[in-house]
Amino acid sequence: MTCIEPARTATRRTRSNLFAALVGGSAALIGVRVYQSLVSAAVRRSLTEADGVVRGGVTVFDDEIPAVANLDPDLLGALRQAAKDAAGDGIEFIVNSGWRSRDYQEQLLRDAVSKYGSEEEAARWVATADTSSHVSGHAVDIGPAEARAWLSEHGARYGLCQIYRNEPWHYELRPEAIDHGCPPMYADPSQDPRMRR
Repeated sequence: MTCIEPARTATRRTRSNLFAALVGGSAALIGVRVYQSLVSAAVRRSLTEADGVVRGGVTVFDDEIPAVANLDPDLLGALRQAAKDAAGDGIEFIVNSGWRSRDYQEQLLRDAVSKYGSEEEAARWVATADTSSHVSGHAVDIGPAEARAWLSEHGARYGLCQIYRNEPWHYELRPEAIDHGCPPMYADPSQDPRMRR
């Protein structure tokens, strides 16, 4: 019996060590996640309307809101004309997102990487600050669903086109669409050659 006891003790020690390593490693990972969440929340709290953060109910006519005021003037003009015409059909355009600061775009990308688990998957939804049409003021995200449906049907008349199939809210100005219709959509931003800078 004494020959078996050391083997059992060694096995128990190995299992205990393995368990301790797993618990310690899990605690470390949880700690990293908690820290990342706290940092992300702190950065998010520091983002304001001046960064392009939009609180509910903003329209394309709200000049005092940076997300609207900093849009490309040609895009904004087309949006306003479309919004006036849509109002005749009882439709109101709400700006869910427009121009964004680099800091805001970088935060959105970090959040997407955290949510989707990789930069590659996040790129299907969020561009970098260097490539984002929002940062340059050349893109707007429109709601509600009725406004998006109206733009889907009539937007080309104003040069307003949905660019990504997976983002029915994202519109950019394509002036050639007035005469030729909107170009084919990309499946998602990762397919857009502009995103490969």
